[in-house]
Amino acid sequence: MMDMEVIECDVAIVGGGPAGCTCALYTSRADLKTVILDKNPAVGALAITSHIANYPGVDKAMTGQELLDQMREQAVQYGTDYRRSQVFMIDCEDGDGQAYSTTVYTPDATIKARSLVLATGAMGRVSPPFPGEEEYLGQGVSYCATCDGAFYRDSEVAVFGMNLEAMEEAMFLTKFAKTVHWITPSEPRADQDEHAAELLAMPNVKQWPKTRLLEVEGDVSGVSGVKVLQKGADPEEHTIPVEGAFIYAAGGGSKPITEFIQNKVDFKEDGGVLVDEDMATSVKGVFAIGDIRNTAFKQVVVAASDGCIAAMSIDKYLKGRKSVKVDWIHQ
Repeated sequence: MMDMEVIECDVAIVGGGPAGCTCALYTSRADLKTVILDKNPAVGALAITSHIANYPGVDKAMTGQELLDQMREQAVQYGTDYRRSQVFMIDCEDGDGQAYSTTVYTPDATIKARSLVLATGAMGRVSPPFPGEEEYLGQGVSYCATCDGAFYRDSEVAVFGMNLEAMEEAMFLTKFAKTVHWITPSEPRADQDEHAAELLAMPNVKQWPKTRLLEVEGDVSGVSGVKVLQKGADPEEHTIPVEGAFIYAAGGGSKPITEFIQNKVDFKEDGGVLVDEDMATSVKGVFAIGDIRNTAFKQVVVAASDGCIAAMSIDKYLKGRKSVKVDWIHQ
């Protein structure tokens, strides 16, 4: 087995939306070694916005995905190390701006950083979990195929969901699982969606269209199946035997995505990460920006502003300044 890659950097940013990319742009221009860890660049609030009409200087015909691509590319051009990776846990302690006081864990690498930025947004599900989902979380229920897929080699697994994240995760699972049962509430349009077409073409994918997930079933050893209801003239309820259930509810929610943080920083009563005017959290050296703060002003321009504020605060923190440096000249 290959040793896990260990990366050391000045700034680790979890999340590649407008807040994270703006922060990375500024920190990279300040000659701080910056790494962005982004689960999926196509599923965030900005990425799924069809047209941008209220971001200064942007043509109203531009899509959210196009704007985000430009933001990411600009950060990369200044030296940001952008990586697609799922973060499943962090460790952090009060830092002094010198030591690597934060650690970020992904399936591919461990990142040790002198500062950490939390920028995962607020697209988390607000709908209640399915019966059995919470009970078997970590015992067969998962939200990360790249983290857990290898545990299901030659096994039967279920993937519920029809969004891009669900399709990409299901495709990843085809590398390991004997059968991937792809359960969708409506009929996938393979003629209009290349991701759906690619997934349906896999020999170990069994598609369950127009099917509702009712319950995750299991026992003391973990998940044993998923109970579903197939729509039609004679709706039929039955159980699909599986060992793993990967659940990606259709659409996005508005809950801050903070599960990977656990209780490492303080939160507000509304679930957002608590920060001060510098975007600093309760842990010195850890910052939070964008919709993860659960601000009422969920706008691209506000997220970008948060990223700028955090970057200048990080520069001050890491370089021991008493005040922020307004801008940096990049040679």
